Formats: sequence, structure tokens, C-alpha cells
Amino acid sequence: MTTNIEFDMAVIGGGSGGYAAARTAAAAGKKVAVIDGADELGGLCILSGCMPSKALIESANRNLVVREASEYGINVTSSKVNQESVIERKRALIKDFSDYRSEQLQDGRFELIRGHAAFSDPNTLEVQLRDGGSTTVKAKTFILATGSSVFVPEIPGLHEHGYLTSDDVLDMVDTPDSLVVLGGGAIALEMAHYFEAIDKEVTVIQRSAHLLTGMDVDLADELEAALTSRTMMIECDTQLLRVEKTSDGKKRVIYAKNGVEKFVDADAILAATGRKPNTAHLAAELAGIELNSKGGVVVGLNMQTTMSHIFSCGDVCSPYEIVHIAIEQGELAAENAIKFMEGKSDFGKMNYRLKLYGIFTEPQIAAVGLTEIDAKAEARPVIVETHPFNDHGKSMIHGSKHGFVKLICDAKTKEILGGAVVGPEAAELIHEVVVAMAFHSTAGQFAKIPHYHPTLSEIWTYPAEEIDES
Repeated sequence: MTTNIEFDMAVIGGGSGGYAAARTAAAAGKKVAVIDGADELGGLCILSGCMPSKALIESANRNLVVREASEYGINVTSSKVNQESVIERKRALIKDFSDYRSEQLQDGRFELIRGHAAFSDPNTLEVQLRDGGSTTVKAKTFILATGSSVFVPEIPGLHEHGYLTSDDVLDMVDTPDSLVVLGGGAIALEMAHYFEAIDKEVTVIQRSAHLLTGMDVDLADELEAALTSRTMMIECDTQLLRVEKTSDGKKRVIYAKNGVEKFVDADAILAATGRKPNTAHLAAELAGIELNSKGGVVVGLNMQTTMSHIFSCGDVCSPYEIVHIAIEQGELAAENAIKFMEGKSDFGKMNYRLKLYGIFTEPQIAAVGLTEIDAKAEARPVIVETHPFNDHGKSMIHGSKHGFVKLICDAKTKEILGGAVVGPEAAELIHEVVVAMAFHSTAGQFAKIPHYHPTLSEIWTYPAEEIDES
């Protein structure tokens, strides 16, 4: 049965960005609907992204500590990963997170509609309800927050012989003994680290010349050196040719490197070459919403689409697939949609100056702000200084063999424009630079901030002092 409901704002997608938009509008007294047709509520981060992957990686890291215990004078006769227990722990954690988000979406601040929405015109959605039937939703404004899904490349034989995605891995009890990971981005490397750290044989095949395309090469090279110092094999600058099955039932990935055809065999293949925006079922064209060449929603810095009353946030439109940015975008999208309803045009704009990354390999890698690649592209004069962890007291005690910190400053003012770290607790350490940049600190000001000794964080003072004295 079809009913007609009209709202001030309809938010399509109840993940991190969509929920942020909905709560912002509801707090402003607007009548809001959240439309979500997923099997479970919570969105990518909670259900199949940040949180479950980090839960698994935490277990893997504990096993890695056991493997390396003898270096610290601890004799461990044996260790065995109980994969069923690892997954049970992950499921319990994710259920708590998901249940909490489900409660938030149903606490009365807005109406939750469980179904899949598509535009029939710029002001109307047709929603196919999960429990059958449909409903028509009309709204003055809309927020598109439908997220992204796994992208699997077209490689001859891949679909025929089978593959895993990160979604499969996150709930896998029976893990393969050997794995080929296709891709060298954050998801690929986190999953490669996870499997190697639970004692599996892992090979990473990356098409680009180095891991982590878009990040500075020195960071990628340092991480590659650290990962391959374990048992992992990494091949970059390759061309994926085809997938075959061997006589003993394994999967063979055949690729070219430096003009030479090579192959690697494994029990399974993990396709981790990126994600794609979820716009296929939105019928965006019926609402006049422009999509880019990858199917993502085109937005300006004010998060407004090509239709003035429709805004967007998160993976479906963002240049950065990062949760805290999705939340910031969602809040801004809602604030600007409210201004639109009020006839105002002084829209706020996103500022990506403090764009922040964190990758939970071992060692971790994290970066904020300007990269050396960015500085070169902008022809911006900068001063860059680094300091290695293996020449720093606390990290030497910690046992850090790989990694460094890096500061990037304006060549004239010496204001900190960016920072990066590959090493222990990188995703935590980077926040010192984030705070410093938020207040437009110079390297000299940063160097004068007291740092307790001995700590990992005091390593930042060394490149800061070098830049200040240069």
C-alpha cells in the first residue's frame, strides 16, 4: 500500500554521514525522515569497515606480539590463533555498536523508514519497504548519504574462479592458509597485515608503482620495507593479466612486471582494489542530480548537488572515504539545507586543510594536511624534515625497527602545513600535528611545547627544531 508523507528533510542512508545530517536537522526543530534499507542499521564504518576491521587487527596484533616475544626475553613455546574466538569477539563488539546506532535512529527525533529509495522527480522519493509494499516520501530538502560498496575489477578468470572481498573477510572463521591480495590501498594493506599476522602466507599485487597511491613515496616505501621484513611478499608496478585454477585446486594470479609474465598461487584471492559510490538505484537523473565519471554525486564545497535543494555527504560524493570527514560533511549539509529552506544563501563550506588519514597496518601509517606531492603540484616552497624511530630512545626501547616522522612547513613562515608518520601508534601520534595545525602553529612554536620523556610523541620535536633552526 502506498502512503504519502511530507518532511522538511529526507536523509537517504543511516550511516555516519546520514545520521550526522539527521541529528543536526532534528536538533534545529525540522521534521526529518531517515531512509535506510540495509539488512542491519549502522552504516559502513560500524558494520563492514572501520570497527570490525580494527577488531580483527587488534587480535592479529596480539599474535604478532607473541611471535616477536623472544626479542624481549620472553620465551613462548607456541601460539595458535583461535579464529572462531577472534570472530566471536568481533561480532560481540559490532553488535554493541550497531544496536546503539539502531537505538539512536529510532529514539523519536526523526522517522526511520526501512526501505530502498529512488527519486521519481526532484521532490519525491518512491521507497520500496523491506517488509513489503511502498511509500511515497516528499520533502523540501534531501541529503544523499548512500555510501559506497566494494568495487571488483574486470580481470579475466577472476569472477569465474572466485574471490573474496573485505566484506567476506570480516566474518570469516575458516581462513585460507595462503592469500593473494589485489590492491595496495588502505583496505588491501590492512587485510594483508591481518592475515600475515595470524600466520597466513600473503602476497600483495599492486598495479601502481608503489603502495598507497596518492601518499608520499617515502611513506609507502617505508611501510613496504616493514611489511616485507616479515613474511609478506609485495609486487608493485604490475599489470594483472588473468586468473586461472591450478591442478591442485589453488588459484593462480598471472601478472606482468617489467615486461615479464609472472604468477603466484594461493588458496584464495582478496579483491581489494577500491570502492564505488552507491548511486545505481537512486534514479538520480530523475531528480536532475549530476554524477561524475565514477558514479559519484557531484557536489561543491557547500555539499550542494546540481539541484539546489538536494545535498550530499560521505562516500557517495566525497573525495575522501573517511568517517570523520563524512560526519563533518553531514553536519554541514544539514546546516546548509536548513539555510536553503529559510531562503538564506550564506552557506558554509568544507575546508579540507586538516584532511587526516590513518592506516592500521603494523607499523601504522598516518598523515595530515599537505603532502610533498601536493606541494610540488602547487609549486609551493616548503621545508621538509624527518626523524627515524630507530634513532629515538623510547621507540628503540619499544623495538621499532622501521618508520619515521615528517613535518612539512612553509619555507618562509615555517608554519606547519602537513605531517606524516609511519611507525608505532602512528594514528595516535598524528593528532599532535593536527592540533598544532588547527592553531596554525609554526615549527618553532611546536618545538617549544613540553613533551614528557621518554615517550614516543617527543620524536616530533626533532624535525620541528631542525626546521626552526634552518
